[in-house]
Amino acid sequence: MQQGTLMRKVKSKSWKKQRYFKLQEDCMTIWYQSKRTGKTESAFSISDVETVREGHQSEVLQSVAEEFPPERCFTIVFYGRRGNLDLVAGSAEEAQCWVQGLRQLIEPRSFSLTFALVSCTWIRDWFQKADKNKDGRMNFKEVQRLLKMMNVDMNEDHALRLFQDADKSESGTLEGEEFVLFYKALTQREEVLSLFQEFSEDGKKLTLLELVDFLREEQLEDEGTEELAMELIDKYEPSETARARHVLSADGFLMYLCSLEGSIFNPQHRVLWQDMSQPLCHYFISSSHNTYLIEDQIRGHSSIEGYIRALKRGCRCLEVDCWDGPNGEPIVYHGHTFTSKIPFREVVSTLGKYAFKVRHPSPVLKGAGHAGLQQCRISGDKAWCWVAQGASLSLTPQELKHKILLKGKKIGRLEDTLDGPGDEVPDVSDDDNGAEAEEERRRAKVRGTQHGSALQKDKETLAQALSDCVIYCKNVPFRGFQEARSHSRPSEISSLSEAKARKLIRDEGNEFVRHNAWQLTRIYPSGMRTDSSNYSPQEMWNVGCQIVALNFQTAGTEMDLCDGLFSQNGCCGYVLKPPFMRDKETLFNPSDPSSREGPGPITLTIQVISGQQLPKVANSKEGAIIDPLVRVEIYGVPADQAHQETKYIENNGFNPRWDETLQFQIHVPELALIRFVVEDYDKTSRNDFVGQFTLAFANIKPGYRHIHLLSKDGTSIPPSSLFVHIRITE
Repeated sequence: MQQGTLMRKVKSKSWKKQRYFKLQEDCMTIWYQSKRTGKTESAFSISDVETVREGHQSEVLQSVAEEFPPERCFTIVFYGRRGNLDLVAGSAEEAQCWVQGLRQLIEPRSFSLTFALVSCTWIRDWFQKADKNKDGRMNFKEVQRLLKMMNVDMNEDHALRLFQDADKSESGTLEGEEFVLFYKALTQREEVLSLFQEFSEDGKKLTLLELVDFLREEQLEDEGTEELAMELIDKYEPSETARARHVLSADGFLMYLCSLEGSIFNPQHRVLWQDMSQPLCHYFISSSHNTYLIEDQIRGHSSIEGYIRALKRGCRCLEVDCWDGPNGEPIVYHGHTFTSKIPFREVVSTLGKYAFKVRHPSPVLKGAGHAGLQQCRISGDKAWCWVAQGASLSLTPQELKHKILLKGKKIGRLEDTLDGPGDEVPDVSDDDNGAEAEEERRRAKVRGTQHGSALQKDKETLAQALSDCVIYCKNVPFRGFQEARSHSRPSEISSLSEAKARKLIRDEGNEFVRHNAWQLTRIYPSGMRTDSSNYSPQEMWNVGCQIVALNFQTAGTEMDLCDGLFSQNGCCGYVLKPPFMRDKETLFNPSDPSSREGPGPITLTIQVISGQQLPKVANSKEGAIIDPLVRVEIYGVPADQAHQETKYIENNGFNPRWDETLQFQIHVPELALIRFVVEDYDKTSRNDFVGQFTLAFANIKPGYRHIHLLSKDGTSIPPSSLFVHIRITE
């Protein structure tokens, strides 16, 4: 890895400044400084980097493509909403050195190694922050400052005792291994040690049989328990001697509990575990609204980053609003608004690169747009390369792997396309916004009739060409469930506003569920949500709506629920609906839980035990320490909506202990999502968000589990976690 490299930092076609970039000695921090002034401009941690892209894979670098060749260009992409860093190296060799070096530093490792690395990095980061005079040693005053920084309000006598115990050299300062000893004493997990000793006869180790007892009695592992115990010892026991004796030390026990196997999320459900051979209408499908926008709906910025981020998040249904652009080139933007515009070709190129970079290359559904004759021909040719052709009426995710389906208007029926051209006229009444159809009619009137026959012929040719691209998802207006049963087909789809959907849920809940058992329904946000806010997707999922489109750029509870539902099944963007929602004759109505076929309600008991190294609230005052509480929220059918919270712990965000039990009765667990939220209590104003984790009830592993918290943007915030005990009873 280069230790000081002169590269161009590019923000736009006209803003290209030379900066020195350097990887710090800790191999975890990169800083850059101005070539002209020599002053350090900024720094970032390797842990903040999500990925590195080579070549012209950003709008900024595409704008300077003629000036700089792709082999010298690369983009550093950060987690969350932080902007990308676009760089141009002095040579292709230099660029490769940085690209490969960064990838080695950020590539996923085994969880045990990652956990150890995070802990090591965490210790080093805190030491560097607290060592004010940078002499590589820390006196007691600096230790006291460190405790404040780490969210710890500790008795001074106790802190001094820990300090003196770690000061083996009796120098009055801590350095190197002494600080590590201090940190380990500070992070001693008494609740975990107590649990360990409960199953250990000598209090020092768990034998293979003792570990098996723990796994069966507490973790409710009932198959292959002895083999699992051996695997856990081999994977998480740090001592070679202990591994050879097939025993687990207290350190190994803690490593296991903090691992993926010790997580609340069932690791078997993180991979593709559901049947993917059902019709598309039998799945919930991760869906975005106006995917190209990364800000608001009126003046916001349009960017291919919107597509990249959505696809990498598991989104499988995208929107591409394509309009006539200059020089015969179609553009993508939110029509009739002041949002910025991006070339349609860039969107197509981005889809080609990122559409199937997921563990299961499940199909992508794409909404087409409003461009004119010549420009739409470009769109049709590009899209046709990927669209499914010659398919049956009951398409499945398995059959449609590596395919992109176009959702749009169509001349004739699907059967006509498969057998030959149809003769129906295009339906212009099925737009999401009737204003768009009205605008099209207005434009046609203004253009006049002088070239009427020629234009009509061109429009018919164009309509047929575009129509032929729509194989499965033909847009049709929704005129009621009875009308749909009589005249609609499984190959068709209707789009409903959130308000219209809520009315149908309230008035005809069971009919809505039945409809969604055989046909796709798309829900989109109200036009009043100009700030790109979101509606609750849960009420739409409760009636089986498959395509519940959300503004992915807006963080909040709604996107937490979306991420929570689709974090399972290999993050492929498809989640199989429960059996009673796939039956066209189902009696289920979300307003009446007793209409669900199956066992009665279950009881979910959650003991919230402790928290570990919770982050400070953003923009908090220096020296401020949080007063954390935990709230558990249940989302599902109306009867299951509930929340309970613990008391708050004053001045301790480092290792708070709650030891409180919360209990919930859940009537329809198949539809329930559980959200764990940590907040900083404030008696005079609204509590501040600290972290959260959301998952479907079906993915919960009972027993003693860690919950690894996520930020408001849905990114990991290691090593922050909760320690809980979960029980599920009928």
